[in-house]
Amino acid sequence: MNARIDHLQTSVETPSTPHATLHADQQIGQIAVQLPGATAVFRRLKLDFCCGGQVSLSKAASDKGLDAAVVLKELAALQRSDSVPETTSPSALIDHILARYHEVHRQQLPELIRMARRVEAVHRDNPQVPAGLADHLESMHEELLSHMLKEEQVLFPMLKTGGNPFVGQPIGMLRAEHVSHGEALDKLNALTNDATPPQGACNTWRALYAGIAQLGDDLINHIHLENNVLFPQFEASPTSSQGCGPSGCACSDAATQQA
Repeated sequence: MNARIDHLQTSVETPSTPHATLHADQQIGQIAVQLPGATAVFRRLKLDFCCGGQVSLSKAASDKGLDAAVVLKELAALQRSDSVPETTSPSALIDHILARYHEVHRQQLPELIRMARRVEAVHRDNPQVPAGLADHLESMHEELLSHMLKEEQVLFPMLKTGGNPFVGQPIGMLRAEHVSHGEALDKLNALTNDATPPQGACNTWRALYAGIAQLGDDLINHIHLENNVLFPQFEASPTSSQGCGPSGCACSDAATQQA
């Protein structure tokens, strides 16, 4: 990752998409919409990406006395790869799931909830406002935190030591919770018109929906790795045909693409 300031020519190549580049001359609002998670960085640095989103990142950073190159490096770190470890050993898969999905869900949901509350409040008179979205995201957050804790404290340590004859019970319980997560994604898609912002939506609204689209992709990939790659290694009769609701009905097909 390389960044250099030179009269608005600063750029950083993103690790997960080699051809995608962040530039200091990009409008800050454009970055907020195109890069899920950027809003949390901008909010912490007090950079106005919504009403003041028409200025370049370079100017916005300069006005706040910030180094645009440093901000770009932090933004570039938000680009995450979906590639899985070359080995599908349980320990490697579990470490990947913890870093790529558990940690990311814990970061992305609180910011999505914050933005959803703002959009619902500011645009409450707009007939297309996603009423109830923040509450639904909060419910998803609570359920995911509980689910991930069970995996981290109970199932994953068990699998890392080779499992045991009773491992099918917690796996079955977590598979059932995956179905509930898929149903929650269906409702999320219904509330947001499949994460499609209405015409004329502000930068916050558009950034919110970009983040929701990423959350959906991340959660489906997360469930796929567990249902179709990790869990079957410890089940006498794998049940990977179980889906995760209509939003994740392609999970079993995705096994051939990502496993």
